[in-house]
Amino acid sequence: MDNPITGRSIIISNGRCGSTLLSDLIAEQPDTLSAQEFFMSVTPWARSQEVITGAEYWSVLAAPKAELATLFRIGLAPKEVRYPATGRWAGRMTELPRVMAITLSKLTDDPDALFDQLAERVPGFRTQSVAAHHRDFLDLLTTLTGRRRWVERSGGSSHLAPHLLKGFPDCKIVYLTRNWEDTARSMSRHSSFQLIQLRVEFLGRCGVDPFRLPPGQSVPADLERFLPDRLTAEALRERGRETRRYLGLCAFMTSQADQALADVGPEHLHRMRYEDLVADPVGELTRLGRFLDFEDAPQWAGRVADRVVAPARPQPATV
Repeated sequence: MDNPITGRSIIISNGRCGSTLLSDLIAEQPDTLSAQEFFMSVTPWARSQEVITGAEYWSVLAAPKAELATLFRIGLAPKEVRYPATGRWAGRMTELPRVMAITLSKLTDDPDALFDQLAERVPGFRTQSVAAHHRDFLDLLTTLTGRRRWVERSGGSSHLAPHLLKGFPDCKIVYLTRNWEDTARSMSRHSSFQLIQLRVEFLGRCGVDPFRLPPGQSVPADLERFLPDRLTAEALRERGRETRRYLGLCAFMTSQADQALADVGPEHLHRMRYEDLVADPVGELTRLGRFLDFEDAPQWAGRVADRVVAPARPQPATV
């Protein structure tokens, strides 16, 4: 790498708990690369034990993500997608490389140019484990964008926690949580989490991921209309009408993260609650900045704290 990387950190959360806001605030620290949705873009992690070439690794990053392509197809792309309307793939979003949708597009107004820079370098990575490739990729991205440290954050990364903690043992870990009721309500209105919950239900009932269905594999009749090639926007929205589904998703994700933290016990762990962030944004952000080794932690916190606004509470129905 061209410049030394001074810090590597990962934010783990269930999603819909202020994690996107946190990433956006971290992006305001000039020495820090805020890498958003990278680890979720490269799931599944079944590949993480493999040893592959740089060219093989790049072929995955440059390929579309089936789940996101489905959301583009049915017109429910998540609002976090920032790829510009004038970009190279603007007319064929179902083919958009997975690393472009959010990760690169959050870093620059010209993600196509950054993608081309990476396309020249990443295939030359040495043959190594997938986790080592991820680390080198984030290091390279940090260098290319003129930063010195990176902080990765993916909404819904709690269920990846076992792999993240084992694959990145020297990274600092931030564990961000929010009460389940509010998290579930927010998940139920978000297309990506509607799709995640659907996949978890498929796995629980059938033992298979609908996006990786073996040839000839049958599924229960009531799930057939939720298969990727049959899914519609209305069918997915329908699943958002039952908040209890997402309470179950919160419980599953939290159990994954809590067990991983208990099993691995990361050396550097900082816990944050969304409710505390809203109640005391300057104090919570200052503590976070110091944990992440921001030289200007109090100043950074003071600059960005006014962007932390308590969400509107749902109003009771009137009669």
